[in-house]
Amino acid sequence: MDWRSHLTSSLAATSDRPPRPLASLGLPPEGRHLLDNDKLAALRPAAVLVPVVPVVSAGDDPGVLLTVRSHRLRKHAGQISFPGGSADPGDRGPLHTALRESHEEIALPRDRVEVLGYLDDYPTMTGFRVTPVVGVVEDTAAVRPDGVEVAEIFEVPLSFVLDPGSYERRHLERGGVRLPYWGLTWGDRFIWGATAAMLRDLMLKVRGRG
Repeated sequence: MDWRSHLTSSLAATSDRPPRPLASLGLPPEGRHLLDNDKLAALRPAAVLVPVVPVVSAGDDPGVLLTVRSHRLRKHAGQISFPGGSADPGDRGPLHTALRESHEEIALPRDRVEVLGYLDDYPTMTGFRVTPVVGVVEDTAAVRPDGVEVAEIFEVPLSFVLDPGSYERRHLERGGVRLPYWGLTWGDRFIWGATAAMLRDLMLKVRGRG
């Protein structure tokens, strides 16, 4: 089975229809107050696109396109993420949000995305419930960073993303609580937090464990 068929079959049972599955952050008991039921209920909808490209620029294998957030931003400056953002009142759902934001941030034409499925919603400490939309982007000729929200675009091989050995569990301190998070290193890039967790969810689903 080729990579496209494998991804398609792995995500065939997923949908954007509610109720949507929610990823667990694996918070320790002493940190669960940071994202309790009241905070979960108040999360604002957001969506990102997980763009899979058939050929990465450095080789002939498929890859996943990622962005580097602009250092001009007040929040998440310089971090690695997927194109996407918070839902607007006029959006017709997470797919519409993901495609609209991707067009705004990296000039990706909406009709160039072949949607394969969805990953689990991811709750963030910054108050969002993020729906990841997985799609294949055949033609990236028009793709470019907007220079305002996105400073740079790069690719990571899909084989690296789908390798369980690429992921490491790390911890950070917040409010005196030791919080776990996932990370993976590609060259001089460290991908962590929500982005790494979503990539790991993709890996688990492809391996039949998600």
